[in-house]
Amino acid sequence: MPTPSLSDLPIRRLTHRDLAACADLSEDRGWPREEHKWGLLLSAGTGYGIDDPDGGLVSACVVTEYGPYGNPSFGAVGMVLVAERHARRGIGRRLMRHIVSLMGTTPLTLHATPNGRPLYEELGFKATGRAEMLRGCFTPGVTATGVATRAATAEDLPSILRLDEEVFGADRTHVITRLPAFADQFRVAEEAGRIIGYAAAWPNMDTQVVGPLIARDTTTAQSLLASLADSTDRPLRTDIDVRHEELLAWAKARGLEPIAFNSVMTYGIPELPGDWRRRFAPLTVAAG
Repeated sequence: MPTPSLSDLPIRRLTHRDLAACADLSEDRGWPREEHKWGLLLSAGTGYGIDDPDGGLVSACVVTEYGPYGNPSFGAVGMVLVAERHARRGIGRRLMRHIVSLMGTTPLTLHATPNGRPLYEELGFKATGRAEMLRGCFTPGVTATGVATRAATAEDLPSILRLDEEVFGADRTHVITRLPAFADQFRVAEEAGRIIGYAAAWPNMDTQVVGPLIARDTTTAQSLLASLADSTDRPLRTDIDVRHEELLAWAKARGLEPIAFNSVMTYGIPELPGDWRRRFAPLTVAAG
């Protein structure tokens, strides 16, 4: 039988049975396999992909929806990948057009690499911000911030969810409630018995990724980041909104080095909802 053309291959939903194939696709493009992250995204979001007749995946991506179930207020697109052997043949464009059509009037967001940004602009996405990726071994400072942090407990979850929805701008209970199992560390900052911030650190290959990082102010964000660093020997990695210049300078002074910039892009909304002043870093750029 003749091999079907790429344009005829169907786009289907991915499941956890596709996790290894998704990790293979990441590796094919020179990305880390990131099976732990893929597992979360395929649980909390919806994966879409195209099967390669010769085995594996031609392409894949994940959409994570936020807001009321069945009526999301917006969705985050991430992990948009096309196998190297099929690159530059319009596959990524076809997959993204499918996602945009499928989501209808639901606004979308994504973090775009410099290489990916032209495609997203062609599809109608607008750059509304930037995030800077940092990586390195954290060196503690000598000045105490005075903001108390501690490990989160099950009793903290309702307060964390209320704070998160207020800052993020949409309900993401289905993601946040997965953090205790997904992350190695899950900490809160509190003042007078009230939670004023929270953060998690989760394993990703040879690093600990700090995210999400939600905090009342920069000082609180610093306390949370330092407390997470204090409990791991691994290098840290995080993606910080470039508007948080003070936190970026502080982190760089303590050993985290700039790796890359991503453009924060939106479709159907002029900017992300919520309060960017208290939203310092995403759980992962793949989930918004």
